[in-house]
Amino acid sequence: MLNLFKENLKIAIGSVRTQLLRTILTVLIIAIGITALVGILTVVAALENTISADFASMGANTFNINQYENTTRRRGNEEREIINPIISYPEAIAFQDKFNYPFSETSLSFTATSRAEVKYQANETDPEITVVGVDENFIPNSGLETSLGRNFNGFDVDNNTYVCVVGSDFEKGLLKDVNPINKIISIRGAKFKVIGVLKEKGSTFGNSQDLRILIPIQVARSLFTAPNINYSLSVMVNKKELLNQAIDNATSTMRRVRKLSPIKENNFGVVRSDDLINRILGITKYLGLASWLIGVITVLGSSIALMNIMIVSVTERTREIGVRKALGAKKSTIAFQFFIETLLIGQLGGLVGIIFGILIGFGIATAMDFAFVIPWGAIIAAFITSFIVAIVSGLYPAIKAAVLDPIEALRYE
Repeated sequence: MLNLFKENLKIAIGSVRTQLLRTILTVLIIAIGITALVGILTVVAALENTISADFASMGANTFNINQYENTTRRRGNEEREIINPIISYPEAIAFQDKFNYPFSETSLSFTATSRAEVKYQANETDPEITVVGVDENFIPNSGLETSLGRNFNGFDVDNNTYVCVVGSDFEKGLLKDVNPINKIISIRGAKFKVIGVLKEKGSTFGNSQDLRILIPIQVARSLFTAPNINYSLSVMVNKKELLNQAIDNATSTMRRVRKLSPIKENNFGVVRSDDLINRILGITKYLGLASWLIGVITVLGSSIALMNIMIVSVTERTREIGVRKALGAKKSTIAFQFFIETLLIGQLGGLVGIIFGILIGFGIATAMDFAFVIPWGAIIAAFITSFIVAIVSGLYPAIKAAVLDPIEALRYE
């Protein structure tokens, strides 16, 4: 059996070389379908990897209490905009005082400005720095870590000390070539001592996470006064199995803070970090389905092209088939010969399509700043798809070659 396979493989390779141009065109047709499939799946995989990396730092055991959970709510066929009141500072403090769930830590923060100028000695930044007022629990609750220095402590926050933790980009820009710890920077004329540098986080959909400065929340409130400041509460539960109970408790506590009657709906949003990840990843599933749809349509055309070329090959080699049958070749041997040839062309097309698809996916992922990963699932799917295409396309030509009458075949010119 092995010898027969080797012989048929040699014949198939010889046939491919004889009809080189036709084979190349067929391989390219198959490759187009596989390229579309692998390319889109590669980009989707890179997108999912980026989203997971960006949001996994929030942890699966945290949740936030914000002004909104969703901006609109559907009722019937209409959408009504929900207008929730902001979370004011007195409400946020009242929540912190009343929410005493075991194994949990609550942090309070707000974005003071997103266009601050920061100065160090004679140098200054462009007005694009985000300043966030935080407490000592903000960094661990947000999944952040310091690469240099330390986090805020209770003394820093309670005594309104003018200290700050800066993003990693400051090491490459304003504080380049110096040890940033204990350096004095200026924000709106106020002097802050750098006590820590955050680990690099990169960008999320073009927004840099490393161009921000964290300062104690009371200091931020005194420097950046504005009407209707909206605060955000973040709760981290140390034991994941208690997360659902903690969310129920937090929801009940916030309802009491806002004095909502039992018949009224929540006028605030509770968002779990893992829900946010799952929602975004759910969108990427549609991209995966679209890639399969495009791939199937293109591969269908490829299978028709491959079937046609094999039927033409059977017709052109009718006399050769007659000679092989006259010498004692069985029907199964003839069928197997053409099957091997079809599989060879199909797998060549699949291989070329995989290479092109990965290259295109890598190029798109790099251009869009996605975290590229080797799409093993797409590669396996492409091999299986090209194998199925080869089987389906080669079935009819192989049967046609096997049932040829040897006498009629020998008389064929």
